[in-house]
Amino acid sequence: MGARKKSADGYAFAGSVCRYVGILLAALFALSTRAVDAQSGYPSRPVQLIISYGAGSTGDVSMRILMEQLTAKLGQPFLVVNKPGAGGVAAAQAAEATAPDGYTLLLTGNSSTISVALFKSLPYNILTDFDPVTMVANFDMVVLVKAGSPLKSVQDIVAYAKAHPGKLNMGTLAPGTTQYLAAELFKIATGTDVATVPFHTSPDMMTALLRGDVDVDFEFFAPIQAMLADHKVVPLATTGKTRADFLPDIPTVMESGIADFDVTSWNGIVAPAGTPRPIIDKLSLTTIEALQAPSVQDAGRRLGMEMRGSTPEQLTARLKNDIAKWTDVVEKAHIPKMD
Repeated sequence: MGARKKSADGYAFAGSVCRYVGILLAALFALSTRAVDAQSGYPSRPVQLIISYGAGSTGDVSMRILMEQLTAKLGQPFLVVNKPGAGGVAAAQAAEATAPDGYTLLLTGNSSTISVALFKSLPYNILTDFDPVTMVANFDMVVLVKAGSPLKSVQDIVAYAKAHPGKLNMGTLAPGTTQYLAAELFKIATGTDVATVPFHTSPDMMTALLRGDVDVDFEFFAPIQAMLADHKVVPLATTGKTRADFLPDIPTVMESGIADFDVTSWNGIVAPAGTPRPIIDKLSLTTIEALQAPSVQDAGRRLGMEMRGSTPEQLTARLKNDIAKWTDVVEKAHIPKMD
C-alpha cells in the first residue's frame, strides 16, 4: 500500500513537472513568435547611423545619400548622427552603449582597425562588442607631388630617398590616420629613410606641398580634386591593388614596382552586439541593394569612392586582416602606443 502511494506521488510530481515544462515552452514559443514578428516588422521607427566624420566631409556626404535610399526602401527615416573626434572612439562608445535592436548603427572603417593597433587600450572591442552588417565603400589614396617636381614616378621617389637618406619629406595627416600609416608602410616596403611630416588638416598639408616644405603627399581624392583639375599637383600613383576609377590612367604603387603595397581605406556598418540576426540580414541585403542606386554610385565616383557592399562575414574578415596589418606597421615603424 505504501509503495503504491509513493508511486502515485511520483506520478503526480512528474505530471506537475510536465505541465510546468509545457507552460514554460509555450511561453518561450510566444516570446520567440513576438520577437520574430517584431523583427519582420523592422524598422518601425527611425534608425540612426552614428559616424565619426564631421558634417560636410566625404564620409558624411556619401552616407547621407545612402541613408536616403534606405529610407525609401524600408519606409522609416535613416538619419546620420555626427560624432567626430578621438579617432572614432567617441562614435563607437555612443553606439556600443545603445540597445542591440537595430535602431542605432555605427559607421566603422579603417580608422577602427588603426585605433586597435595604435592605442594601448580602448573602451570597446570592435570585434566582440559589435555585429557586422556590411561594407559600404572603398577608397584609395593618391601619391602626389607639386607641378614641376623632378620626381616623376614612384621609382624616382625611391631612388632619391636611397641616394639622399633623411632628405625627402612626406606630408601626411596626424599620426593614427590612414595617410600617416600609408607613408610609414611605404618606408617599410621600400627600405628608405624618409621623414614623415604630419599636418592637422588636408589644406595645411597641400599648402606645404605647394610651398616645397614637403616633397610628396599621401591624400584621398576628394580633398585634392580642385588642385588636380588646376594642374597644381601631379598624381604619381594610387594606393590600391588595382587602378582607381577616378584616375584610370595612373598606375598603382604596386604596378610601380613596390610589391605588397596595398592601402585601400574603407567604411562599413556595424550594430551593437546581440542585434537579432534577422535584422542584421535585412539591413545587409537592403544596404547592398541601396548601394547600387545611381545616385549613390554617382556620388561615390565624384568623391573617389567605390560604393560596394559585402556579407557580414566578409566585413569581419576585413576587420581582422586590417587589425593585423596595421599592428605590424605600428610595430615595425616603432610608433609609440597612445593612451
